[in-house]
Amino acid sequence: MLGTQLTALTDGHPAGLTDALDLVAGVDAALAHGLARVGEADAAALASLAAALGTTPLADLVAEAVDKICAGSVTPEHLAALAGARSALLGAAHDALLGQLDAALGRGRVPWSPAPPAAPSPVLAGARAWLHEVAVTGWRGVDHELVAAAGTPVEAALAAPESRRLAVLLDGLAAELRACVPVAAMPQVPARRWADLWARGVLLAQDAGAVDPVTEVDRVDGRLLPLGVDVHEHDTAMQIQVHAILEPAAGGPPRLVRTAVGAAKVDTIVGPALWRLLQAYPTLLAALAQRRGVTVADLPVRGADLRWQDDRAQLDGPVDPFAAARVLLPGAQAAATAPLDRHPAAIAEPVLLEGYAVGDHDGDLVLELDGRPLAVAVDRLPSCGPLTPELVAASSACLGLLRWDDGRWRLQPLAVRATVKRKAVDVHTGDWACGITDAKVAKAEAKAGDAVAVLRERAGRLLRR
Repeated sequence: MLGTQLTALTDGHPAGLTDALDLVAGVDAALAHGLARVGEADAAALASLAAALGTTPLADLVAEAVDKICAGSVTPEHLAALAGARSALLGAAHDALLGQLDAALGRGRVPWSPAPPAAPSPVLAGARAWLHEVAVTGWRGVDHELVAAAGTPVEAALAAPESRRLAVLLDGLAAELRACVPVAAMPQVPARRWADLWARGVLLAQDAGAVDPVTEVDRVDGRLLPLGVDVHEHDTAMQIQVHAILEPAAGGPPRLVRTAVGAAKVDTIVGPALWRLLQAYPTLLAALAQRRGVTVADLPVRGADLRWQDDRAQLDGPVDPFAAARVLLPGAQAAATAPLDRHPAAIAEPVLLEGYAVGDHDGDLVLELDGRPLAVAVDRLPSCGPLTPELVAASSACLGLLRWDDGRWRLQPLAVRATVKRKAVDVHTGDWACGITDAKVAKAEAKAGDAVAVLRERAGRLLRR
């Protein structure tokens, strides 16, 4: 990435972005108060939402939903319209920001191909009912009884493979609410985050909105060159998302892809122990730890997302992710974002930065290209890898993800090339995927004990009884 590209990216926001986010904030405030009795300020915010969508295909649906909600008649259909309107605004903001980024990077993007909807699932009704009760009550009214009621729809959704995405979302939202009860005593609620989770849950719980996960639009063969791994961690689940370049076996331009695997967890499993939850994917973990390519055969793909199947992957030769990014990233084709994933917070585009200076700007670590600062999201560095803010500060090259975060572009490092004790070293977030390579950290982990092994042994005891 060059200084001129950074200038094009940071010189102003897309038109209408602030207005769209303000409308979303109004909806979020109404959800915090609850829709059982909509106050004057919340009614005005909902009316502004309906007016903003007045020239769109959602106009009549949203206008009716807002009128009924303000009148005190809240049905699941009205909430689906409200969630759809809110998501449409955030989707438009996402598209505008991604367009700005693509223009700055000169990155091409393949259009999204819709998939046929899934068959209605009987487990979705319970999820819709719980999300309805949450919206009517509002975040400030959440209590232990309401949180506990999530258990039944979560269990039902987990039992159906096509609904597990919804199940994990509901379980995570319920866990966050449980940790904050009584929410009314909180000085400030995370209104945007909880509203994001609620709206996504409502849309995933619609019979017509679900997409069958076994529907495969395409299958690919080729060589996968991992660039880096982004670790997503929650008290109840974890996931790694590997960003990579795919060289198709059939030829054609390289493709920007990502693949993700995850596991359920408890809050005591943290740090490097997270990798031990993913032992079912030895090929993928070895590729990260050993910085090797992977030959994939007949792997399902939808848009940019590869559905990982370890038995269809074989380790290839060593890969220098920095060299691969330098040569292939400028011409790699990206894919459009899936409709339900269109959200400014979901933007995560791989980039390579070189030739920068490291500085400090208002307390933030920044990388400066031609005098233009780009903030570094050091708070996103995972605890399960060796990459630290100090290494980023000592770096001369960085592979990372460009993200839109709190009204500005920030860079999340996935790997750096740094000078340590007068020696150039490459450090990646996935270096400990097959075990800790730092002797001091390994000793400390061994002393603390293996939480995963202990929990598995205890679970085995319970199952044998």
